[in-house]
Amino acid sequence: MPIWARCGRIMRQLLKFLHTMGAIGMMGAMAALLVLLLFTPEPSSLAEYAQMRLAMGALAEWVLLPSLALTLVSGLFSMAYTSGFHNAGWVWVKLATGVLMFEGTLMAVQGPAQREAALSKRALAGDFDPSMLGRAVQAEWASLWVVLGIAALNVALGVWRPKFMGSRRSRRSPRTGT
Repeated sequence: MPIWARCGRIMRQLLKFLHTMGAIGMMGAMAALLVLLLFTPEPSSLAEYAQMRLAMGALAEWVLLPSLALTLVSGLFSMAYTSGFHNAGWVWVKLATGVLMFEGTLMAVQGPAQREAALSKRALAGDFDPSMLGRAVQAEWASLWVVLGIAALNVALGVWRPKFMGSRRSRRSPRTGT
């Protein structure tokens, strides 16, 4: 096998590996956030609540966000690099849901986790009314499930690669060419 063919295969495998590792980290972080949210004490227990929210903010910042970035960047590079993906309908659906996941993660998961962590830290310092904490827990819970569902859909699209528009081959018979 020529060197350029081997390099191409290695690049595709590297991009697939990075994309998979990013997806594992991202979905794992979202699952961990769901568990932590489930066990978060009431804001009336301010010290424990703040500690849990700070942990959730750190998880969102240090695991979720980098994993999301790795998944998106490697997916885009893979789509650009692999010519077989250019006309595959499942890839374009995956791109569209990837954009939804990116927006949803930043706006409905990352943002609220960071905001509540900062507010609980301020409440501990006496700069914020603790009764204002924890008001968006149901929205966070729902957002995490929605984004996790979109991520699972993206994994399913990548694994099963369903045939959508643009991914059909010519209907000619392979033997006769007609």
